[in-house]
Amino acid sequence: MARTSFHFSRSARLLASVLLTLPLLAACSDDKKEHAEEVRPVRVQTVAFEAGRESLKLAGTLAPRLETPLAFQVTGKLSARPVDVGARVTPGMLIGKLEPEDFALQLRRAQAQVASSEADLKRLQADLKRYEALKTSMVFTQATYDQRAAAASVAQQTLIGARSQVAIAERQMNYTSLSADTGGIVTAVLAEPGQVVAAGQAIVRVARDEELEVSVPIPENRLDDARAANDPRVTLWSDPGKTYRVRLRELAASADPQTRTYLAKYSLLDQPQTAKMGMTATLLLAKGDGVPVASLPLSAIFQQGDKPAVWVVDAAKGAVTLKPVTVAAYHQDAALIANGVKDGELVVTAGVHRIDPGIKVRILGAAPVKGQ
Repeated sequence: MARTSFHFSRSARLLASVLLTLPLLAACSDDKKEHAEEVRPVRVQTVAFEAGRESLKLAGTLAPRLETPLAFQVTGKLSARPVDVGARVTPGMLIGKLEPEDFALQLRRAQAQVASSEADLKRLQADLKRYEALKTSMVFTQATYDQRAAAASVAQQTLIGARSQVAIAERQMNYTSLSADTGGIVTAVLAEPGQVVAAGQAIVRVARDEELEVSVPIPENRLDDARAANDPRVTLWSDPGKTYRVRLRELAASADPQTRTYLAKYSLLDQPQTAKMGMTATLLLAKGDGVPVASLPLSAIFQQGDKPAVWVVDAAKGAVTLKPVTVAAYHQDAALIANGVKDGELVVTAGVHRIDPGIKVRILGAAPVKGQ
């Protein structure tokens, strides 16, 4: 009985020691797991300071500087219009034609009047010459001679007027055909065949696309920025990777009654070959103040109380340090840092709110360098 009690007591002590050891092993496992979780992968960006530039972006469109409405110089019925919107025209190309019958009748009438005037003049000049031959006879009188000379002179002036009417009728006949003065693209069609159009009424509009400009509505609180902008540039939505220099050519004196904005027109100084009328453009207005700033993503900013800060990574040690920074300006997707970090330092750009002081980090990929 004593032997059985001894073995039971020994087994109980062994079981108790095992049970006491299990929590310690679990704690060690948890410590190792927490230690492993402290090495966190992070994405970083290299700090790069540049001269500070406050940028303003405004949407606009590419438009032709010159757009001409083409119209007939006479009234008539439009019989043909061989061009449509989007057609490219060249100098001398036919744009429209009026029915010529009425103008042909006017020309023939004017020509008939010329023939009649020529006959009258010829008759009166012959009468004057015959009467002049009677100067030495008793039937000749100076008064009668003067009357016949005056009649011949009036006939001469009537003939001149009739010939002028022929010239006018010929020109009006020529006006029944409308041709392009310059090359360009038809941007609007304003009359259809069969329609009676008045003299001066536009038939089509033709834009000269060799010189485009950027039309931008400027808010009233940005007029001074538009006037004082240094080196304004534009980007095209079709080619966002490039910028093009522009110059302010015209700024409206009064606001548009509907939008309450002022229309500004910027001339393209280096127009790209790919630029087309109607393309979307973004005007970039920047004013440099000479203060160097570094552009960092908004995701890199960590609020330390009510003050902004960033996590700076020591790549050699894999450690992070929280540094307060001064933000010069906030943009839509970036913050301009005035001080608090140095050129070349690595700043965490994602997951800043999951980093704690003292943890180890591992940099993912190469650190991008992004200026302003």
